[in-house]
Amino acid sequence: MTIERTIDKRERDLGGGFVVGRVLPFHARRMVGPFIFFDHLGPLELAPGIPRALDVRPHPHIGLSTVTYLYSGRITHRDSLGFEQEIRPGEVNWMVAGSGITHSERLEYARVHGANMHGIQAWVALPTDAEESDPSFHHHEGADLPEWHEQGIKGRLIAGAADGLSSTVKVHSPLFYQHWEMQPGARRSVTTAYPERAVYCAAGEIDIGGTVLGAGQMAVLNGRDSADVVANRPSTVMVLGGEPIGERFLLWNFVSSSKERLEQAREDWKAGRMKLPDADHAEFIPFPEAVK
Repeated sequence: MTIERTIDKRERDLGGGFVVGRVLPFHARRMVGPFIFFDHLGPLELAPGIPRALDVRPHPHIGLSTVTYLYSGRITHRDSLGFEQEIRPGEVNWMVAGSGITHSERLEYARVHGANMHGIQAWVALPTDAEESDPSFHHHEGADLPEWHEQGIKGRLIAGAADGLSSTVKVHSPLFYQHWEMQPGARRSVTTAYPERAVYCAAGEIDIGGTVLGAGQMAVLNGRDSADVVANRPSTVMVLGGEPIGERFLLWNFVSSSKERLEQAREDWKAGRMKLPDADHAEFIPFPEAVK
């Protein structure tokens, strides 16, 4: 069997009506390699003058790297290290939370100009020896993200290494993360260099060994089995995976190999011991008491 299982995105409201499609974690498949979280943002048409309630207010992370990647629209990032960066389509914001960071994600461009918001936010869990590393932020574009063109396919390597290419985005464990734009009839094989891999259809329709995936569906592949992806119509596809890094626990926005560390992070946030972004500190997201 080429496919271990398929996962459908589930709707989650981030607040104020900004609904995303949650793919990972899934009850039967918590992680794919080090990828522990995968949200599909949009597509959502936003008119000028949208309310600030749609913004993601300052909130904390530990033990992971966040990876924001847009197909369209813009997001303004501000963090507790002092970085402010507008994320544009085809660029990568790679934020390493490590021992702790806070950030906000504001829809300031859309509030003025309107925008079609469409993209992916993934979390990559850090290996044990990097979980408490110093937080950092890195913005990447252009030559940092190798591209290739094949018959009917435009590809970009967002992070990691695959198919003879390497991204300059610094990662902490072996992984790969690719964006494919596929024309109808185009075919491409998924790398077999990693034991855990998945294919996500963000738009269009694809076929993997006779299993058809539409927009919002992920196929987790079986081990290192060969797998060809065929586009039935114009499709946007994300391909990801890597080496497993061991069991991780997740509590709200925190990831750790230690449940005790999660509890400490919870108490630190509730007690106001995690610094807010200097440029965005007037409000924050409280810890949701419904989360256990």
